[in-house]
Amino acid sequence: MIYFDSQQQIHEKEEIEELTGKLSFQKLENKLMHSVLENDKETIEKGKLISDSINQGLNSFTPDLIYQQLIKNYSMAKHIFGPSLLKLATGYNPDYIKKNINIPEFQKELRFRIQKNIEKLKEEGLLGKDNEISDKGIELASLVMYFEELDKIIPKGISGEKIHKYASIYGSKEDVRNYKKSDRYRDIAIKKSAKLAIRRGHTKLYEKDLRVYERQSHGQSYIVYALDASGSMKGAKIGACKRAGIALAYKAIDEKDKVGLIVFGSEIKTVVEPTQDFSYLLKNIVGARASRETDLVASLRKAIELFPNENITKHLILITDALPTTGKEPEKETLQEVSIARNKGITISLIGINLNEKGKQLAEKIVELGQGKLYVVKDVENVDKVVLEDYYGI
Repeated sequence: MIYFDSQQQIHEKEEIEELTGKLSFQKLENKLMHSVLENDKETIEKGKLISDSINQGLNSFTPDLIYQQLIKNYSMAKHIFGPSLLKLATGYNPDYIKKNINIPEFQKELRFRIQKNIEKLKEEGLLGKDNEISDKGIELASLVMYFEELDKIIPKGISGEKIHKYASIYGSKEDVRNYKKSDRYRDIAIKKSAKLAIRRGHTKLYEKDLRVYERQSHGQSYIVYALDASGSMKGAKIGACKRAGIALAYKAIDEKDKVGLIVFGSEIKTVVEPTQDFSYLLKNIVGARASRETDLVASLRKAIELFPNENITKHLILITDALPTTGKEPEKETLQEVSIARNKGITISLIGINLNEKGKQLAEKIVELGQGKLYVVKDVENVDKVVLEDYYGI
């Protein structure tokens, strides 16, 4: 298990060699693509507005509703819409809105700006006739989020390089390397570690003496990314986890692996079977909306269905901020499903965002049964690093 916080560093992998020509966006509108690539500020802001709206659980924009909520109760409006959405919809910083919200002249200007910005979205086809977010709007939001995530992971070198020899519990033992805290004890090369300690003149084994076996992969991996979209994930949490899913899909598909998606809350909302269609995955990740409570058992059952009955690497990444809340005996049922998954050759890692003590205890049982890793993330902005680190470790 690994407990990750903002102070820990992710070890750099080999830098990616090229950024173009690897992932196709043929299904996305070329005009939108060019606008984002050319750094059209207005287009990018519109994409962010739509993305933030989806992350707040909104399906449509109603100018009068936004305006009336701001006038009636600014604090409630900020909670419903989120600070970044308010800034993008009005052009004003939230603190400035709060300071001036009771001034009649400012209210008039605020209403005008909200109406104008939303009308622009409709004119460009980003919203439908009833102000609902259109497919084109989701495509724009997807492009903006995708390029923002690539700008983040590529320069920092955290996207890495997955080569033919990598950690895999399905392969045969190959070479040995130095022990890392993320390694399983069963993979420690006892004889080689002891010989190294003796050569160093040590009378007992120290952590720095430990060596572990590398394993040879059996080829293509199938990864399912299960994203908690319950109400508590609304806003920045789900936004960061979506970006992590984009990073995973980008890198895994680039490595010829297949990635599936499950978006779950009180029910399964989105299911994508493991695929190499990056643009389809991207739109489904970005389009996920948060609502209600967490049904982890249902997501585990669905994940089991998505993996083929082949002798390949099958890995499930669960990402959540709470464990679990539905069912008669949710903890017992969850562990039963984990056992079923493991018996079918599926390993399970769990990324917990600020889990409470009870949730962490259950998470530890899940990864122990699922023979995966537990990451407890305190800084949600680092979740993409953690997801990629887990991917490189399978």
